[in-house]
Amino acid sequence: MPTPVNVAVIYYSATGTIATIAAAIAEDAKEAGAEVRLRKVTELAPQAAIDAKPAWAANAKATAGIGTATPDDLVWADAVIFGSPTRFGNVAAQLKQFLDTLGRLWQAGSLADKVYSGFTSTSTAHGGQESTLLALYNTIHHFGGILVAPGYTDPSKFVDGNPYGTSHVAGQGELPVGEQTLTAARVQAERVVKFARALKTGLAAEN
Repeated sequence: MPTPVNVAVIYYSATGTIATIAAAIAEDAKEAGAEVRLRKVTELAPQAAIDAKPAWAANAKATAGIGTATPDDLVWADAVIFGSPTRFGNVAAQLKQFLDTLGRLWQAGSLADKVYSGFTSTSTAHGGQESTLLALYNTIHHFGGILVAPGYTDPSKFVDGNPYGTSHVAGQGELPVGEQTLTAARVQAERVVKFARALKTGLAAEN
């Protein structure tokens, strides 16, 4: 029987692109045999700002039933996949705020020796996909985590062209998530589950 694997998909999404990718990655991880928690981080923007943009308000309503991420989700997880739209080449403040609450777990060593990966979206093809994921991955190094990026490990990755993680060009929200992005999400989710299982099995054998 395969070693059970817990995967937490933790994300921030304003207008829904990242929420769509997160849901796809969560489902793909389940299909790969993992137990999955899909969680969004706390919104920091005022309600007036959300209401002023129809897509933002619609996404807030559509994802109201998704649980809010807590540090315990990382303790539970063998693998964590973070998602955020780019904000000037970095992760959104909402995800950064969540990461900044993890100091206690970091000090206890509870974030180390887990698999981590990430996904993002941008308005344009050169709007910060790589820099956003690399900025996120800097945090993973501080955790002592095991970074599992998709690389060019599947023929489809030579089509979407991003070895750092699943990414989508959303324009101003008018470019919906399509098959290319969904395929990238599947490849990444399956790879994360595969290596999280191998790592967990190996660590258990050592002990």
